[in-house]
Amino acid sequence: MASLIRKFYTLTLIRSGNKVLLGFKKRGFGQGKWNAFGGKVEKGESLEEAAIREVHEESGIEIVGGVEKVGELEFTFEGESNLMDVHVFAAKSFKGEPVETEEMRPQWFPIEDLPYSQMWPDDYLWYPIILKGGKFRGAFHFQGHDIILSQKLEEVNEFA
Repeated sequence: MASLIRKFYTLTLIRSGNKVLLGFKKRGFGQGKWNAFGGKVEKGESLEEAAIREVHEESGIEIVGGVEKVGELEFTFEGESNLMDVHVFAAKSFKGEPVETEEMRPQWFPIEDLPYSQMWPDDYLWYPIILKGGKFRGAFHFQGHDIILSQKLEEVNEFA
């Protein structure tokens, strides 16, 4: 098997009380799915800077007080050479109201009513860990964007 090309991404969970802000992806990778906000890490940018920038670009929300790392995910796709190294964050605080952008249509969802059937198939496995205040590390190998061929997920106390 050829070696995989590792590319870095962020994903940031925005929570307010018992609600989570998700965005409906209108174009590009993950189109048609509800997701947290995130994307590629740009050259010269830290993971945290990328997370904060992506949230603002995709939702208009401004993160205040930084982000906390809550997860590490690796995604591979059958027949593709990229490995998506996704660093998952939770916003400590935010200001502003979410606005629709060219890429995402934000909407608040009650925690007990997240639209898992319209999200990535791995989300229902690790979102509950974040929502109860935990941290995790996982790896998922997909066929297409809807079938998980293999998975590994563990709760962790901290990241090295």
